[in-house]
Amino acid sequence: MVSLLTMSTSGAITYPQAQSDLCMRPIKRQPKIKCTVHIDVTDQPLKRSSFTPRTTATPPPQHNSLRLNIFQKAAASAIDAAERALISHEKDTPLSKTADPSVQIAGNYFPVSECPVRQFLTVEGTIPDSIDGVYVRNGANPMFDPIAGHHLFDGDGMVHAIKITNGSASYACRFTKTERLIQEKRLGRPVFPKAIGELHGHSGIARLMLFYARGLCGLVNNQNGVGVANAGLVYFNNRLLAMSEDDLPYQLKITQTGDLETVGRYDFDGQLKSTMIAHPKLDPVTKELHALSYDVVRKPYLKYFRFSPDGVKSPEVEIPLETPTMIHDFAITENFVVIPDQQVVFKLGEMMAGNSPVVFDGGKVSRLGIMPKDATEASEIIWVDSPETFCFHLWNAWESPETEEVVVIGSCMSPADSIFNERDESLKSVLTEIRINLRTRESTRRAMLVDEVNLEIGMVNRNRLGRETRFAFLAIADPWPKVSGFAKVDLVTGEIEKYVYGDEKYGGEPFFLPSGSVDGGDNEDDGYIFCHVHDEEKETSELQIIDAVDLKLEATIKLPSRVPYGFHGTFVDASELVDQV
Repeated sequence: MVSLLTMSTSGAITYPQAQSDLCMRPIKRQPKIKCTVHIDVTDQPLKRSSFTPRTTATPPPQHNSLRLNIFQKAAASAIDAAERALISHEKDTPLSKTADPSVQIAGNYFPVSECPVRQFLTVEGTIPDSIDGVYVRNGANPMFDPIAGHHLFDGDGMVHAIKITNGSASYACRFTKTERLIQEKRLGRPVFPKAIGELHGHSGIARLMLFYARGLCGLVNNQNGVGVANAGLVYFNNRLLAMSEDDLPYQLKITQTGDLETVGRYDFDGQLKSTMIAHPKLDPVTKELHALSYDVVRKPYLKYFRFSPDGVKSPEVEIPLETPTMIHDFAITENFVVIPDQQVVFKLGEMMAGNSPVVFDGGKVSRLGIMPKDATEASEIIWVDSPETFCFHLWNAWESPETEEVVVIGSCMSPADSIFNERDESLKSVLTEIRINLRTRESTRRAMLVDEVNLEIGMVNRNRLGRETRFAFLAIADPWPKVSGFAKVDLVTGEIEKYVYGDEKYGGEPFFLPSGSVDGGDNEDDGYIFCHVHDEEKETSELQIIDAVDLKLEATIKLPSRVPYGFHGTFVDASELVDQV
């Protein structure tokens, strides 16, 4: 999620445009005090303390690890005191379920410590010979106890890696060492505001102002990004990239032993100046990477760009939107990009009324934009209304020349903003087909399944992304938000086959690995499903490998550490690792 935590890099100190949007007078002044700070870059072990559902007091940051001048020390003491007063004032205020840490990171959403490489894991069954590489999965894993509100999406990024070679498996999990995490680790506590869990109402404004004050005095540095890199993963141009909407990607490196190292914030050799959403699309034919970037503060609120196979960035296409909009995902076809402009928007003024800035706009009509991949101007977009449509994820899209349509497959959520705001209604996530007629500029929408079943996080065969596909492999989100299994859905007939973990076992995204890994097999469903599964009764975790054709369990890898429920993953073939940068 794109963050409000941005500051000007000009000579004068300027609060962000967000101040104007929040009905606050922008402040611009030259500093009278020169604040300098020296940070020791020596690596430290990553440790975490036990979680307390609601902290009523917080220790001050450990500023002794920074070399502060007398004015900075005074400023630090004053800001810390103000923050403690804010926390004390909030302690009796009830939190919504979407911001309550005792709900958001309870059970197997609770974070874990890093785990170094563990070799020769116990394997039940036989790992197929064709699987040779590393399966990596991202997730949110807060390093420190929340001091106020916390949403699952706010947690620090942690990647879990399972390396498979010759039927043997190893496991490791590591934090992605973002600029945010490094600074908070040195201070010994969280100081960067959490975009969803904390930025509500007047207290959210106060937290922003405290954060900006720390930045002005050199107590924190927000010039090198504020993101958590906890959502998506893509292997592109010999680099493994971890992403979330609020920053540039972070480059990771998979070592020969199967461990993970953070290389650093990756701007594509100085070409990328803005954030990038967590679901860029890698075209399996052209090998181009397509991406969007959205901004919640200033126009243009949305931009599109793409990278050639060797990482050269195209010029950006600025896409005019009336309001900043939550766009977590999009889709590509052979020739087009499908851009959702939906009803979940950012209204920063809502914070003045004591609300969340992420809201459902009932007066807005959802629409989908169809734009040529090589477009240079936003005028080339064909916008088609699709009322009451909110898809957090789009699984695939393709062109139907016979009907002059673009077919889009996604899971439509209702209530649309229920992930971000507490609602009385139960969340529904319905697998949906949307057809966009490029000639009449009209759309149709239909539920693809007869039975009601919540289907979220999943994928199609990645070797056929943007082309017509028959099968989708999607998580069964029941009981929400837990995942009790996954479904293999025939997108032609509407038939569904379910693989249920059983007992008290739950999982996450079913990752489909085409047979032969890189090249894929002859049939679209020829491959294997990877599922992280956690037994809540025994408190153990494992990776299950299932044959995608007949949904029979091939192998179970017993993991040495609990793996929290997480987000999205990818598989890096051993042949690709040879050229890893």
